[in-house]
Amino acid sequence: MKISIRQDKLKKALGVIEKIASSSTSLPILGNVLLEAEDSLLRLSATNLETGVDVWERAKVEKQGKTTIPARVFSSFINYLPSDSVVRLEVKGTNVHLECGSTKTKINSMDAEEFPVLPEVEKDGHVAMPGMVFAGGLAQVAGVASTSSIKPELSGVYLDFKKDTLVAAATDSFRLAEKKIGLQKPLDPARAPSLIIPQRAASFLKTVLGEEEQNCLFHFSPNLIMVEISDEEEQKPRLRFVSKLVEGDYPDYKEIIPSKLRVKAVVDKDEFLNQLRRASLFASRINEVRLTFFPDKDEIEVFCQNQDLGEYSSLFPAEIEGEKREVSFNYKFLIDGLGNIKEDSVIVGLSSSSREEEEDEEGPAVLKPAQNETYLYVVMPIQPA
Repeated sequence: MKISIRQDKLKKALGVIEKIASSSTSLPILGNVLLEAEDSLLRLSATNLETGVDVWERAKVEKQGKTTIPARVFSSFINYLPSDSVVRLEVKGTNVHLECGSTKTKINSMDAEEFPVLPEVEKDGHVAMPGMVFAGGLAQVAGVASTSSIKPELSGVYLDFKKDTLVAAATDSFRLAEKKIGLQKPLDPARAPSLIIPQRAASFLKTVLGEEEQNCLFHFSPNLIMVEISDEEEQKPRLRFVSKLVEGDYPDYKEIIPSKLRVKAVVDKDEFLNQLRRASLFASRINEVRLTFFPDKDEIEVFCQNQDLGEYSSLFPAEIEGEKREVSFNYKFLIDGLGNIKEDSVIVGLSSSSREEEEDEEGPAVLKPAQNETYLYVVMPIQPA
């Protein structure tokens, strides 16, 4: 294999590849990037056996071929080269020789035949949507997924494709986030899938697709999801991502979303965030912050106390409907939820327990944009000891 390629193109591709390449000691090949030169394209691939990615970049191919080299070393070396330079790459025996101007280096390679084959999904149907729209939706829910392996289905992001909407949701049992994304083209309800993607796959997609205005194509199989981006001008692939799905059934999370609110307050998001951040300086070990809603004064009191440090108390304005209520939350959960809301005005809703014998016990609270029905964040309160 012998090629020439611009440094900026190679750097960009390796930045994507590095997110997937594994540092497995039991299977060293997973730490390598597969390089494959054919026609006028260089294909770079990486996998950790759970997820895999292919990236294609244009290159001057003098001799076709393929090999693998350590992704981290290769990427670091390319990053240190001038951005306007051309990198020449040639495979000689068991080494990859790199040249850029007067700089020369040699990196040990491994046989490409040892590299795991990335699976593909049948393309008999797909869903299309702009990459940045999908990534933005994932970013609003992915951080809520559980980090525990006790319930694997909660460690992923649930994607429920409906006729004209994608509903993305995640929960860790203490809080829940749901985002609705409109589809450009209606789906056949009989072919609209529901699936759970691993949190690592969600993290990769929200990062890589975050600035991608072009449509991405989503293909599905019973245990895989594949996302593709093509070069619209040349009708050639530019990126392909494949991930295994999380097995199991996602819980019916709709049951915990309050249907009736006892208090509804409209607040300025930034003011609420600043209040919580100041109060957090005095939080106890369980991160408790107490909120008291005063409908008669249209104010919310934020209170936090720490026996070793002191306490914080402050009032801020809000438009409040309902009754006076006092409820405690984990301030980190509230900050996370507010941070996922893009709008300036936020509705904070309080509910009661759904159990009749505990009707005075505080139920889940709801955070959502005041002028937008596409996002919902539910957080459980800290019940009095």
